[in-house]
Amino acid sequence: MTLFVFGSGKDLPDLSVRSLLLAAAAAVCFVLYHWFTGVAYREGDLSITYPLAQTAMLYVPLWGVLLLGENLTLVGGTGILLIVAGAYCIQLRNLSAGEFLRPFAQLNNRSVQAALLAGFIYSIGAIIDKTGVDSYSAYHFTYVLVFFMLSFMSLNLVRSCYRGRVLAEWRQSRKLILWSGPIMLASFLSFRFGLQLSPVSYAVPVRQVSLLIGVLIGLLFLGEPFGRIRLMSSGLILLGVVFVWHG
Repeated sequence: MTLFVFGSGKDLPDLSVRSLLLAAAAAVCFVLYHWFTGVAYREGDLSITYPLAQTAMLYVPLWGVLLLGENLTLVGGTGILLIVAGAYCIQLRNLSAGEFLRPFAQLNNRSVQAALLAGFIYSIGAIIDKTGVDSYSAYHFTYVLVFFMLSFMSLNLVRSCYRGRVLAEWRQSRKLILWSGPIMLASFLSFRFGLQLSPVSYAVPVRQVSLLIGVLIGLLFLGEPFGRIRLMSSGLILLGVVFVWHG
């Protein structure tokens, strides 16, 4: 992604102050999202924090209707609810009422609060993102967005508490880092092209099909148990995507 930032700037079309501010604001939201999810995952139980970090899907359709004037069909809205249910359930350990409500039973926990805040902040960033790509090239808006994210994250990494950690991580995980860059860039670009083609109310939930792919990768390549809950949750996500497609 760093190569993308430094390699595409020469072809950047005229950038309005509005687009620049939108990209900067979206970058702030996404950097904060990653920071809060990091806090949540580091300090809490993944089965609790992961579903709560996905709550952006509940806010985005609401913001899309109220702020962007988007319209949801009954079929499309049903699809969104199915995707939300699948994304929420995929990390649950059983189907009991106690387990289903467990993430919300610890609202005074710092990791739970961080996960909920991450989901809310991401939903704001998604709306800003949609507004940006509606008025500027998705490819070049992504360039400006990534530039701001790289700048903000770099400023954070120069803090004394992170001294030496970047080089240590590079030595330990060099191959993963080199593979992750192009994959993350492809994800960034494809999602923003999708935002240009569809309402954000649909685009953000449909992105959760990545959870289904994650389950398949865990099953086929990592030898993870598939499990009845993961199978059910993946089916809900896939069914929801089909509903959104027709909606």
